[in-house]
Amino acid sequence: MNTQIAVLGGGSWGTALSKLLSENNNKVKVWIRDERHCRELSDDRINKKYLPNVKIPQDIVFTTDINEAVKNAGVILIVTPTQVVRNTLKQIKGEYKNDKIVINASKGIEVGTLNRVSEIVSQETRNCKFAVLTGPSHAEEVGLSMPTAITVACEDKVTGELIQDLFMSTYFRVYTNGDVIGAELGGALKNIIALGAGISDGVGYGDNAKAALMNRGIVEIARLGVALGADIHTFSGLSGIGDLIVTCTSLHSRNRSAGYLIGQGYTKDEAVKKVGMVVEGISTTYAAYDLAKNLNIDMPIVDAMYDILENNADVKDTVNKLMIREKKDEKL
Repeated sequence: MNTQIAVLGGGSWGTALSKLLSENNNKVKVWIRDERHCRELSDDRINKKYLPNVKIPQDIVFTTDINEAVKNAGVILIVTPTQVVRNTLKQIKGEYKNDKIVINASKGIEVGTLNRVSEIVSQETRNCKFAVLTGPSHAEEVGLSMPTAITVACEDKVTGELIQDLFMSTYFRVYTNGDVIGAELGGALKNIIALGAGISDGVGYGDNAKAALMNRGIVEIARLGVALGADIHTFSGLSGIGDLIVTCTSLHSRNRSAGYLIGQGYTKDEAVKKVGMVVEGISTTYAAYDLAKNLNIDMPIVDAMYDILENNADVKDTVNKLMIREKKDEKL
């Protein structure tokens, strides 16, 4: 489409999406905070740390100057960890961050404010059209051009379809959805359940336990989502159950991997260090716990995950408490 796009973040997902957008004949500039990492990507055309098996197209430009990256861009793609999105946007000069299409590809909730990324963008920019790109998609597979289906959620239908055209390819299928709240929450909260799935595997539980966790997990996610104004049907789609399945079961999943290590006896900090990447599910657990309490929403799995992460609760004792809770109807 030959659109100028600024990609904020040069991790595995930022690299994979930049490659895809470049292949679709867009002009891509990637902002990277670390100067050494930026230079390596520019010179070697391989992201050795995060995506070593993917060749980066020559026409992608890398820069450590965020304002240079966004200056002429009509589209800003956010691929930084959620907890640094606000500070990242604050670094951009006002004239460069307003009247843009802003697409978020991160998955999380800001700790403290409990804001979704759409709310952060609304607070830190003016007159921008926001969309969230989310769904079952590992960078390792997208970078290798493996078939993937994903959702772009945008309240403005025309903008959503424009973004759909930016990303659509022979291996990357994009569906549109008008439910931004639901898409954001599905993408963020499934990381909590994936941590739990990893813990379940790490402690030695079987497929029955993981299936129950995933199923009841999506019920909790939808319960909170509906309370915040989301469409319940979104949680049965790609950004809901689709993303939950891949994140809970894949060896590519950093959240599942961190959970597995916690189940094996590592502390959360040790697990994150061993994974070597940001594990969004940990911070999201804290944010979701606070949100649920503020809204008086029953989220027993989130409560259990909070207890394990914050209080080092014994995993098997915590599971036992979940199992012997007051009996109830499945639809509740």
